Amino acid sequence: MGARKSHILRLYEDNHLLVVVKPPDIPVQKDRTRDMDLLTLLKEDIRERFQKPGNVYLGMVHRLDRPVGGVMVFARTSKAAARLSEQIRSRTVEKEYLAVISGCMDPSEGRLEGWIYKDERTNTSRMASPETPGARQVCLDYRMEAAVSRKEGAFGLVRIGLETGRSHQIRVQFSSAGHPLWGDVRYKTAMPLSGPADRSVSGIRPALWAVRLKFRHPVTGKELVFEAGPPMKLPWSWFDRNAVLACKQPPVL
Repeated sequence: MGARKSHILRLYEDNHLLVVVKPPDIPVQKDRTRDMDLLTLLKEDIRERFQKPGNVYLGMVHRLDRPVGGVMVFARTSKAAARLSEQIRSRTVEKEYLAVISGCMDPSEGRLEGWIYKDERTNTSRMASPETPGARQVCLDYRMEAAVSRKEGAFGLVRIGLETGRSHQIRVQFSSAGHPLWGDVRYKTAMPLSGPADRSVSGIRPALWAVRLKFRHPVTGKELVFEAGPPMKLPWSWFDRNAVLACKQPPVL
């Protein structure tokens, strides 16, 4: 079932910006499935709330994978879009995620670097060598926040500071490191799909959430920080609520 306008939480809005919590399982923009997308929903919402005739401008300056939920910013003017895009290109925007992975990272805090290649035909990505045509460099920092032991194995709650933002980057890098995300069927799921407890989970998806976004207002220059935690359902509910929802400092980039 697709998201409705009433289900989208607005964290901030002015004449230049719109910051929302993207629901999981909805594409940010139209894709080949033709399912309702977040950008269209938000434009319709603005048109209705402000009684705007004709087309509504809303600029998309970054993306989240369809299964991923969390904090996103959109630009309400082309000037704001250009200035936000420049912040992203210059890597002054801080993007932080939470993920549930198989096992525990060792060391518990560190950095993952490499090169990633996206196959447009299959919409999948993989780690590659720097010499691979079309490969792009990827970097992220991580910190283990908590760990649990279950009959299926050990699982870790990881906080991630994303330096680059490539397609499926977090999912591919952790899978390549031997710690795939819980529920990520595409990249070696860390969740046994045959377990009776897991069958009670509606809409299995990778356990990845965009928890924090920090940037400067494109007009005033004021530093803005927005945070939103994932819903306390499996697998997030395996961990202490404070560990999941606590707003801690991100890993040092």
